[in-house]
Amino acid sequence: MSERAIHARFNIDQGSFALHADLALPGRGVTAFLGRSGAGKTTLLRAIAGLERHVGYLKVNDEVWQDDEIGLFVPTFRRALGYVFQEASLLPHLNVRRNLEFGWKRIPPSSRKLEWKPVLSLLGIEHLLQRYPDGLSGGERQRVAIARSLLTSPDLLLMDEPLASLDPTRREEVLPYLERIHDELAIPMLYVSHSPDEVARLADHVVLLEAGRVLASGTIAEVSSRLDLPTAFEESAAVVVEGKVESHDPHYGISRLRVAGSLVQVAGCGPAVGDRVRLRILARDVSVALAAHDDMSVLNQLPAEVMAEAPSNNNAHVILRLQAEGMPLLARVTRQSRDRLGILPGKRNLVHDA
Repeated sequence: MSERAIHARFNIDQGSFALHADLALPGRGVTAFLGRSGAGKTTLLRAIAGLERHVGYLKVNDEVWQDDEIGLFVPTFRRALGYVFQEASLLPHLNVRRNLEFGWKRIPPSSRKLEWKPVLSLLGIEHLLQRYPDGLSGGERQRVAIARSLLTSPDLLLMDEPLASLDPTRREEVLPYLERIHDELAIPMLYVSHSPDEVARLADHVVLLEAGRVLASGTIAEVSSRLDLPTAFEESAAVVVEGKVESHDPHYGISRLRVAGSLVQVAGCGPAVGDRVRLRILARDVSVALAAHDDMSVLNQLPAEVMAEAPSNNNAHVILRLQAEGMPLLARVTRQSRDRLGILPGKRNLVHDA
């Protein structure tokens, strides 16, 4: 069986901007390129697509698309990839059906890996086929654009901030469909974003970029819990973990999840027992105590060990990296509380999380 992996190595020099990347990425699931504007996310994605020619090497699963050492460069139109841009870029004079056929008919029947009806169902667009782009909402246009890319039977799906042009309501409309693609299709996806919320919901692997440098590349749990990255010091700092639903309490509207060795309670009874779900636990929502308390409203009190500490981006706080029975956590606490409680790396404490 061939290795399912993506190897991308590029040296990009555009005068005022340079990017150097040497990445080994999973050949399944969603890899997110995360970073602020100007970090190089879109530049790297366009190099992978072949839309920009830069010195490098690219292998997608068992196919080499670029190897400058032997003079190999597969042009974009010969690469089995789908590309979804910020704007849907549908052909305005064609209805949805004909926009989809534009991608579908490019692929010989013998090479088609995805069928028409399942793709329409996956994106929930069966009822839109006779509509024209100007009669669609922003979320509907983007779902049609994603379906058009899938109907080209890509070996790699590239998404360049596909939700950036949508308002929050439309963004929430589209995200569940992206989650379905993640869960139901084996096509690897490279997803550019500057939104931690999107990345938390979709990504299995994260590449963190800053000013053309790769600061980190790893699973989302690994990267989100590191103290040596700038994301740990932002107001939105959070660890993303995955758990399995063990039970529901319909009376109180509470679900109990198994996350590593910890049992965590969360509000809501949506997912079914046995389903796997993700939690994004903000550092500012985690507090540390030396003993258990019965006289407080928080749902979760977990034994944890302080693994490391780093200074915060202000003089009042420090950031702690914790391990709660195998579950990584970050906590933002005041320096005063740290000193008063004697919180030190290696010390066992009790973590409180709402």
